Amino acid sequence: MATIYEVAKHAGVSLATVSRVMNGNVKVRKSTSDKVMSAMKELGYVPNNFARSLASNKANSIGLLVSNLHSSFFGQMMSGVETELRAAGKHVIISAGHDEEAEEKDGIDFLISRQCDALIVHSEAISDEYLIELNKTKLPILIMNRVVESMQEQCFIVNNQAGGYMAAKTLLKHGHRDIAYISGPTYKDDTKQRLIGHKRALEEYGVAFNEKLHYVGDYLETGGIAGMNYLLSSGQRFSALACSNDEMASGAMSCAREHGLTLPEDLSVIGFDDVLFAKHMFPKLTTIDNPVLEMGRMAAQWVLKYVYKESDQDIQRVFEPKLIERLSVIKKA
Repeated sequence: MATIYEVAKHAGVSLATVSRVMNGNVKVRKSTSDKVMSAMKELGYVPNNFARSLASNKANSIGLLVSNLHSSFFGQMMSGVETELRAAGKHVIISAGHDEEAEEKDGIDFLISRQCDALIVHSEAISDEYLIELNKTKLPILIMNRVVESMQEQCFIVNNQAGGYMAAKTLLKHGHRDIAYISGPTYKDDTKQRLIGHKRALEEYGVAFNEKLHYVGDYLETGGIAGMNYLLSSGQRFSALACSNDEMASGAMSCAREHGLTLPEDLSVIGFDDVLFAKHMFPKLTTIDNPVLEMGRMAAQWVLKYVYKESDQDIQRVFEPKLIERLSVIKKA
């Protein structure tokens, strides 16, 4: 089987020119492109990603660090990134950081060792300073669901504060005033912003935020269960519950039913993210759409545009949430 080197020699051009032809680069003159295509045909050469990477000095692979592999949220993010890049002939290498600083750094080191052309990072534990230092290298770095001030043009986020406000206001508009809240870990920026939005909505309605009805969860179903057990044992009355994500809402709802509550008659619940299972819960979960699939796609388009010069897509970096009304929130009796 012919090699890319033989094609370049047969056509009398450089490896880089062969690569540009294979990648459809419009800057190659038609006469040169025809010469390369003719050489491929005569030699029976079939382009492949490995050959393209040799010719272009690109690995045609992108590293993706996520917090975990079992969450629907990250499944959607990975799908958005992978679908866009695979359609462009690129491959994604995935590593999980498990919300631990050492494991996140180890995952990034692994992806760098695979000579990825860019990194898309969803990091929970490593510091802004670490990411800023990493960004000083020649390797392009994109950050998901987090803002690092000096890297804002490389950050992709949802407007979490607007989402938190929207969730609380939905409960308030349905007449609820005794509202419990299960947040994510308080050191996470998205948790902070959602809570700020939640409190702002309460303030607009003249409702005080009850710290005794606030439980700090972990964004997992188990955190929702623990949170509901805590709230029910607190001695505080509440007719509605806002959860910082759908996984915790799922756990909280299951736990509430185990304690004999009927949903939504006894307790209205709203989540955040609109993950795939939200519309299959009982009752179907009212939630805030977090367009993480689109964020993933847009991060991939950034890579295609600025790393590979293969896209002219306008890049959107901040995404607005929207309310998804289903059956888990009703007017307070």
